[in-house]
Amino acid sequence: MVVPVIDFSKLDGAERAETLAQIANGCEEWGFFQLVNHGIPLELLERVKKVSSDCYRLREAGFKASEPVRTLEALVDAERRGEVVAPVDDLDWEDIFYIHDGCQWPSEPPAFKETMREYRAELRKLAERVMEAMDENLGLARGTIKDAFSSGGRHEPFFGTKVSHYPPCPRPDLITGLRAHTDAGGVILLFQDDRVGGLEVLKDGQWTDVQPLAGAIVVNTGDQIEVLSNGRYRSAWHRVLPMRDGNRRSIASFYNPANEATISPAAVQASGGDAYPKYVFGDYMDVYAKHKFQAKEPRFEAVKVAAPKSSPAA
Repeated sequence: MVVPVIDFSKLDGAERAETLAQIANGCEEWGFFQLVNHGIPLELLERVKKVSSDCYRLREAGFKASEPVRTLEALVDAERRGEVVAPVDDLDWEDIFYIHDGCQWPSEPPAFKETMREYRAELRKLAERVMEAMDENLGLARGTIKDAFSSGGRHEPFFGTKVSHYPPCPRPDLITGLRAHTDAGGVILLFQDDRVGGLEVLKDGQWTDVQPLAGAIVVNTGDQIEVLSNGRYRSAWHRVLPMRDGNRRSIASFYNPANEATISPAAVQASGGDAYPKYVFGDYMDVYAKHKFQAKEPRFEAVKVAAPKSSPAA
């Protein structure tokens, strides 16, 4: 099985219907797909790769002194002493930091801020075009998903970026790169390493590689898209395996609802009715932070907005 690769430039041409069908298939059958010819200049992507790699070199010493490294070293030492050791199940072999409009960004390397601001602006536009394609495929009015994320324009949707590196791991059998999970938010756009693999998506009970592809943007649907689509689109479980060789770069951007946004199904099921509850996204994130690596269904129920009690008949 191969994660779908879609030529996004054809969305505006004679092959629009076919391209929309490919996007629908990616959302419904995979929860993942890759976009090529997406409109983001390849020259900009090359600059993003460079500043991200330069940034990690400044952080590398910190990672080598981090808890995952110390924990793995302790396990290996225990194994050498003849002790039986078990793989770590509560840590990830990754170096990460987050950037968004309301936080302090790294000042080094010097080109980081300018490059990432330019990249994020392009990516945000791409995310909104993808959401409009989802609207159309779901039979919704154009802008429905964006409108839900912004509470009808009253709040600004959250757009954040996670810059990750997964350095070479000497014992990938004892720790994960990133534990299996679904993403909490809306539409996730990933610029992944085009040489070092490791990202896998769960499809029909089987872990499948999200193949590295130069210049591509990987799109996956988060939990909120699953709810808005009333289950037609599924947020997919995915994970990152640690690699013995190669330092995997991963830059994931999240187009999420505002914390104040109320989320509920917008699409209609063929059988009628809603398969998901109504809730406030900020409440969902509070639950997700505690249960990220667990099943998503209990998270939805945990934040369900209680239906108002009907008034007694006069």
